Amino acid sequence: MHAELVDRLRADLAAAAYSVESVEALLGAPADAARQRGVFAPALRALAGGESEPLAILVRCFLLGERVAASELDRALPALTAGGATKLGIARTVPSPHSGAEAMLGAALSLNPVRVSGDEHWLVLSDLDDQLRRGPALERHVMGVGGATRSLLAQAPTAPVASALDLGTGCGIVAMHLTRVADRVVATDISERALEIAGMNARLNGVDDRIEFRAGDLFAPVAEDRFDLILSNPPFVITPRTGDAPVYEYRDGGRTGDALAQSVIAAGPARLAPGGTLLCLANWESPWGANGLARVAEWIREAESAAGPLHAWVVERDRVDPASYAETWVRDGGARPGDAAFERLLSAWIDDFARRRITAVGLGSVRIRRANAASGAESVVHLDPASGAFSEEAGLGDALQRAFAVGSATASMTADDVLGVRWVIDPAVVEMREHCPGEEAPRRIGLETARPIARRVAADTLLAGALGACDGELTLAQIADALATLLEVDAAAAREALVTSARELAWFGMLAPAS
Repeated sequence: MHAELVDRLRADLAAAAYSVESVEALLGAPADAARQRGVFAPALRALAGGESEPLAILVRCFLLGERVAASELDRALPALTAGGATKLGIARTVPSPHSGAEAMLGAALSLNPVRVSGDEHWLVLSDLDDQLRRGPALERHVMGVGGATRSLLAQAPTAPVASALDLGTGCGIVAMHLTRVADRVVATDISERALEIAGMNARLNGVDDRIEFRAGDLFAPVAEDRFDLILSNPPFVITPRTGDAPVYEYRDGGRTGDALAQSVIAAGPARLAPGGTLLCLANWESPWGANGLARVAEWIREAESAAGPLHAWVVERDRVDPASYAETWVRDGGARPGDAAFERLLSAWIDDFARRRITAVGLGSVRIRRANAASGAESVVHLDPASGAFSEEAGLGDALQRAFAVGSATASMTADDVLGVRWVIDPAVVEMREHCPGEEAPRRIGLETARPIARRVAADTLLAGALGACDGELTLAQIADALATLLEVDAAAAREALVTSARELAWFGMLAPAS
């Protein structure tokens, strides 16, 4: 990495006000939103007046893939210059439209101002995507900030920790995010190119002194370390190992089926300090006659042999058929329906799934906390087919972490313990009642929440009444006994039903202890 050149680039970008807000103001919100979807015509139209300010030149070159004259890039990057941009590897010489014309340059890397959430803004270098490249990505492609990474960061807890690991750092965005919550950050990747670009991004954003980059496969570079927080968006895509499909370093683990995800989940907890949390995205297969979620639970049980008791929450956001899964990732590589390459790659994927008798692929996240074995804690594994939308409110990661803590603690309680708690209903919970005109009793009662994950739970009069009384004043036992008398039902049965419901609603973030 050319540190001095990166510092010059950083100064030039600051002088040009190269930021999320400035780019949107220059292009207009609709055109900028289209640009981020890979549709450039509205943005090019917005710049058709020939704006020559540094910001416009940088947008044309690094965000829209347009050729710019060397003199223009010199004006936009006065400290770095066009020559420095070429030496740094972010620009390259391209053919000029006319013989003897001034040298023209194009982007060799994408340079994106990125808002992760709230006030978290970064400048991110990455390889050109297929829209900017005007063709499929190279197999050594280093991806920028995609939807999966944003999802991981949104789900991550934000409580301060002493140490954190970004496993499979890619362009380095997760490691840079971790500098906001951790005193010490380690970032690993098997790709030397990814580590080079991640190092440039850390320097560009002024956090290079906060991150230690290490090269190696999975946890090998940190075999002797323990971390309070591990985040990972690993190359979890399930790709045929027949040689018919390209293997992209940023997404393909180079292993058969979901073995890469298994390796992360089975080995990761041993790298946690007691009380530490691992959060990773993953895809898992459902072979014929087996359930994918149950297979993930087996991987977590495997991890217990080295890490001791674990609390785990496996959230399956979606489950898709093999053909749909294959189509998604064939398109991701740049192939399009109607192309011979598209049909060939799609067939290779489907053949691989059929040969291994895979009936579905689950998509989701796995959150694991390493319990303190000395405390006598027991393992808890909660499998959650939760397809509702994540809350769009700020603080999603912390809300998920709270639900995780309450859900796993409640799962470890005896029935008497649950009954002895003074529960409080979350303010986001609403009750929906469906009546027919003239009917005194509701036909249906439903409980809904939009945070941290949208849920709807069918309720009866007993549960609805109990939740209405969960304000922290009475224990669940007191509430159950009072309702049993009021509704003229068996008290023991009322207690049993409410204990079961409390365990479920705790995982949903609908209930929490008053304390």
